[in-house]
Amino acid sequence: MVHESMNIITLTSDMGMQDYLVAGIKGCLLPQFPDCQLVDITHQIEPLNLLQAAYVVKNAWKHFPPETFHVLLVDLFYQRYPRYIMAFHEGQYFCGADNGLLPMILDQQPQQILELNHHHPSLQLFDVIQLFAKAIRHLLNGHAINEIGEPLPHVTVLESYQPRLHDEWIEAQIIFIDHYENVIVNLTREQFEAHRKGRKFKICFRHDEYITEIHEQYADVRPGEKLAFFNAGGYLEIAINRGNAAGLLGLQSVRTRPDSHRPPGGMQKNLFYQSIKIIFEP
Repeated sequence: MVHESMNIITLTSDMGMQDYLVAGIKGCLLPQFPDCQLVDITHQIEPLNLLQAAYVVKNAWKHFPPETFHVLLVDLFYQRYPRYIMAFHEGQYFCGADNGLLPMILDQQPQQILELNHHHPSLQLFDVIQLFAKAIRHLLNGHAINEIGEPLPHVTVLESYQPRLHDEWIEAQIIFIDHYENVIVNLTREQFEAHRKGRKFKICFRHDEYITEIHEQYADVRPGEKLAFFNAGGYLEIAINRGNAAGLLGLQSVRTRPDSHRPPGGMQKNLFYQSIKIIFEP
């Protein structure tokens, strides 16, 4: 049951800001929730990129107060008949498609999950928004979460996008490139140190580029020099001080949905790399 207060509803999507969709969604929600605050996490997720969405929301949601509602509008129509869910986890609510995104955000199954019932064989975007709004409204009106849908034992889990860990090396994927074109990979400080075991190392990307030291901040190196450090989210970040690491180093984030318009071998032809390798000295 949600307590009466100034509740927050966050929005995360892969819709961009170039057309009416985000404004239309807010136009649907604001009259229904006049006492709630709508907060954009981002609408600039690359289309269908669940890894990128998971990284952004994972590092944002715990900063919000209890009983915040997180509306996840990424890859909503992932199959012909999508399943839509409401989940409760560590005091906060999440609604979205059962497309594998939520367990990537939480690094585990949610504590409580329900399938949101609807009677339409095919929903369009604003039908889905109204479905989520109805569930949120029921909770704000004092109903328990188990009254708004059918309980589910678990949500869909995609193939795990975890780094490949070997005693002598680690291969990690690029999961996010930020506004400054700093590159974030799916390797935490804990994973790195557990496999490093005090050894010297090389962080390798492309054939002739590597880093042999972990720094604490951008200013540890001179402008134009590359560096690696663990960011505020705890993930390994590769950057160039006051520069463009992704473009200059030829790095690009991976995707979790195939791009049917990209020709086979397109990544190699464009000379972009989607992973980095850390090699430990014997």
